Amino acid sequence: MAVTRTFSIIKPDATRRNLTGAVTKMLEDAGLRVVASKRIRMTREQAEGFYAVHKERPFFGELVEFMMSGPVVVQVLEGVDAVKRNRDVMGATNPADADEGTIRKTFAESIEANTVHGSDSDENAKIEIDFFFNEDEIVG
Repeated sequence: MAVTRTFSIIKPDATRRNLTGAVTKMLEDAGLRVVASKRIRMTREQAEGFYAVHKERPFFGELVEFMMSGPVVVQVLEGVDAVKRNRDVMGATNPADADEGTIRKTFAESIEANTVHGSDSDENAKIEIDFFFNEDEIVG
């Protein structure tokens, strides 16, 4: 398998509880390497743009408000089959359905406040990485 990149967000529910290091450790222990990371507070424009794919869904407004509610940590992760590896360590979107030892099972408060976001495909990873990072910010 090839070394690839994926995108990750440590969400406001996790940064509020000071879990950035614990989440990052789980990602690194799963064989992913952080090659770019920054703590930001999403603007409305960023949150609406990033989650535009969900614009017609009833939860869109709440999602945008949640993602603006506190700092987030956006990261570029690198590893063998990075998208799959990241999704495996994140666990199911609903923490009640997530496997033991996954980030969401360990830390998520609810299906909405589920600690992390991760790209769902290599194509989306590139789009999401480019949304938040310039190439010179990624230092692998």
